[in-house]
Formats: sequence, structure tokens, C-alpha cells
Amino acid sequence: MIKGFKEFIMQGNVIDLAVAVVIGTAFGNIVNAVVSAVINPLVALFFDSKSTEGAGPTMTGIYGQPVLFPLGDLISAVISFIATALVVYFVFVVPMNKFKERQAAKAGVVEEELPTEAELLVQIRDLLQKDGNVAR
Repeated sequence: MIKGFKEFIMQGNVIDLAVAVVIGTAFGNIVNAVVSAVINPLVALFFDSKSTEGAGPTMTGIYGQPVLFPLGDLISAVISFIATALVVYFVFVVPMNKFKERQAAKAGVVEEELPTEAELLVQIRDLLQKDGNVAR
């Protein structure tokens, strides 16, 4: 049983997953720092996030107490998510894609254009007709 566990732990995909979790956590900290240091102050220039706290419709429950649906918190979370996604895309994804394109251009790698699905189907049909396997 110990031998099986040792083999499981030593598999490449388990180690890769562990590394991905650690790097993902560190990357998340970087993204959160950029959002809190740059994006949130920019949003605060135009929008008071404290004004959404406790904002939303209030209804009376069956026991007579007021029930608040805090839609303001939802709106704040959506804005935060969009801001985080924008930071990840423009600060990390776009520059990394440009870097990869430059590296591929330096290496002389040219992406091969693959045939479309229709072209492949036509080729298969032609091969079948050539072999005489198509029912007429």
C-alpha cells in the first residue's frame, strides 16, 4: 500500500498540479495587489463603493421582520470581478501573447494552416469514390 502511494505521489501530473496551485496562489496575490493598488483607486475616483453597502430592495418577511436583498454587494462584486479580469488580460495575457509571437518569429516557426471541416469531408468523399466504396 505504501508503494502504491509513493508511485501515485511521484507521478508527473500530481507534481505539476501541486506546482500549479502554488504558482496560482502567488499569481493571485499579484493580481489582487494590482487591483487594490491601481484599479480600486481609479474606480473610487468615479464611484463610491461604500454607497452600495446595504443597498437593495427590502421586503417584509412572514414573521414581520424586514429582509434586505443586498444587490449593492452583488454589483460591487461584479465590478471587482470585471476589474480583476481586465487587469489579468491587459497586464498579463496581452504582453505574454506578444512575447510568444516575437519568440516564434525569431525561431522561424510558422503556424500551419489546417484544412476546414468541409475540405476534410470532400477529401474523404473523394477517397471513398476512388476506392469504389461509395454506394450509388
